[in-house]
Amino acid sequence: MPDPDVLVAGEALVDFLPDRSGPLRDVEMFSRRAGGAPANVAIALARLDERPWFLSNLSTDAFGEFLADTLAAEGIPERFLTCDEEHRTTLAFVSHDTDADRSFEFYRTATADQHIDPSVVKDDALRTISWVVLGGVALASEPARTRLLDFAERAREHGCTIVLDPNRRPELWPDAATYERVLSKVLTFTDICKVSDEDLVSTRFADESLDSLLDAGPHTVVSTRGANGAHVVAGEDASWGPDEYEHGGYAVDPADTTGAGDAFLAGVLYGLTNGEPIDEALAFANAVAALTTTEQGAIAALPDREAVAAFRDSSV
Repeated sequence: MPDPDVLVAGEALVDFLPDRSGPLRDVEMFSRRAGGAPANVAIALARLDERPWFLSNLSTDAFGEFLADTLAAEGIPERFLTCDEEHRTTLAFVSHDTDADRSFEFYRTATADQHIDPSVVKDDALRTISWVVLGGVALASEPARTRLLDFAERAREHGCTIVLDPNRRPELWPDAATYERVLSKVLTFTDICKVSDEDLVSTRFADESLDSLLDAGPHTVVSTRGANGAHVVAGEDASWGPDEYEHGGYAVDPADTTGAGDAFLAGVLYGLTNGEPIDEALAFANAVAALTTTEQGAIAALPDREAVAAFRDSSV
């Protein structure tokens, strides 16, 4: 089997999903699930037969062992996974409203994912990688922030396409100004940025068109719109631009939207890495995301290619 062409960098954590909708204080029982946006993206790609590298740092505590076992079971190579005896695993408790939209409460003080070590990815490895996907949560804290920013710049120098998912979680950032400063910096060496409206709140991009993000660095911006699908704006430097593309999404009865954006990003990456036109990659990604919302948990619901094809056929 050839080495992966895609490297996903960022956190793996444990989600605790509630047994009922409503405020977290009213929940008595939770189900443990592997999570973290980059881990979700990596596993989603593996399910779609586009096995990636995954760069992360896992605790050796019981939750870290659970994450390592989950990644191994999904066929994720362990080459760039480091083990950490000094720091614990990040935990995220999820609550759902009546529309299955979720919010998070994190337990993330000096945890393993804040100590990712990109130095394990040597230059000879970067020469064989075409795509590097960077998750935003890991940028919220040091030392991971500086390490990952330096790594992304190094990957760009080796000709890698840099893909950014800001995945903003305000409670994890010191303040809005720090988030905007880091976002503005990483955008300068980003090629493709996938954003939701929440990622842009309280930034200079909040009330601007997607073109303002293009001006900040990326040649392509992919904007997710939940149940309303997604929109792409591509600049002149994009091989599929300058142009705009839109797909209205697929109608489903959602059970849990956790991980839908991650599944969408994996779908876009699968399409683009396999040479699909951007509009087809967008439609495929919306189908992957829609299917992911029909079951509880981000990873448990991630579909394979056959399931996506059948779903699209049935949705015509």
